[in-house]
Amino acid sequence: MTISQTRLHQIAQRFAELEARLASGTLEGPDFVAASRDYAELEPVARAAAAVRALRGEIAGLAAIRDSDPEMRALAEEEAAALRAELPAAEHRLAVAMLPKDSADDRPAMLEIRAGTGGDEAALFAADLYRMYERFAAEQGWRMELVSANASEIGGFKEVVAHVAGAGVFARLKYESGVHRVQRVPVTESGGRIHTSAATVAVLPEPDEVDVAIDDKDLKIDIYRASGAGGQHVNTTDSAVRLTHLPTGLVVIQQDERSQHKNKAKAMQVLRTRLYDLKRAEAQGAEAEARRAMVGSGDRSERIRTYNFPQGRVTDHRINLTLHRLTEVLEGPGLGELIAALAAEDQAKRLAALGE
Repeated sequence: MTISQTRLHQIAQRFAELEARLASGTLEGPDFVAASRDYAELEPVARAAAAVRALRGEIAGLAAIRDSDPEMRALAEEEAAALRAELPAAEHRLAVAMLPKDSADDRPAMLEIRAGTGGDEAALFAADLYRMYERFAAEQGWRMELVSANASEIGGFKEVVAHVAGAGVFARLKYESGVHRVQRVPVTESGGRIHTSAATVAVLPEPDEVDVAIDDKDLKIDIYRASGAGGQHVNTTDSAVRLTHLPTGLVVIQQDERSQHKNKAKAMQVLRTRLYDLKRAEAQGAEAEARRAMVGSGDRSERIRTYNFPQGRVTDHRINLTLHRLTEVLEGPGLGELIAALAAEDQAKRLAALGE
């Protein structure tokens, strides 16, 4: 994808204007924050554009030498050929830097995992997925905090919600939304037969408080006594909280903390995130057709990956990539390879769409 000289000049001019505004010392409060954000977003584009301009300038200069100085022609042509070979990669880096960014990419995320078909085995698989993300988060230097969990009686999760914070959390984890399928012999299976179970993963970007305003009159708040599987975690005080958002019908239940106030705060955090997700989905409705072509569409009803234990393989169906390193994926490092491949494919599709 070739970027015009005019566009390169516009990028450089805009970046210089932002630099001058920030250096002037006249910006304060929201204006300074907005200009700083724009500068941070434009900086990688400006640097990539400067590299392309420099290469094109050197090639043009060498062409002039070649045409005007017969003695230097061979050397100038040799150097120009080397620079022309570098130019496509530099232009590609610029095109990638110029791709529209998802405004939520740098945000923390709420990770929700729910056991699907498969009963107890699906709940155990949901717990395996939770541990996989926990290890991956630790490897990335992210903070992962358990928000709520509905445990099954044999050690799995019917549902588990965690908050993940760190650099580029949503940008990487957004590819994980969808149906994950497992094929293995369950611990509860005496006949050695392979079963297929599933769990659904949802990764939701966390909003700022200003992104989602929740009116008190739109909330129904129920307080009751917490209880857990098999009679565990039973409080002697009414600390569990159920929030119902009346306009949307969204319900959030939080009972993991002993404090009613802490449970309410966590429930509000989850509710705000789910409302923000609805808001984003509505905003992207007009682009639904285009989003379906992208790898990171976030469609949670789509089967995205299969973990096959007998064969020791993991297959991501969106990009037809199979890794015969199941243990490595579940331990974290292999998951990074899958996510990198998904991000690269998504990037390639968006670049192709821009060129159409």
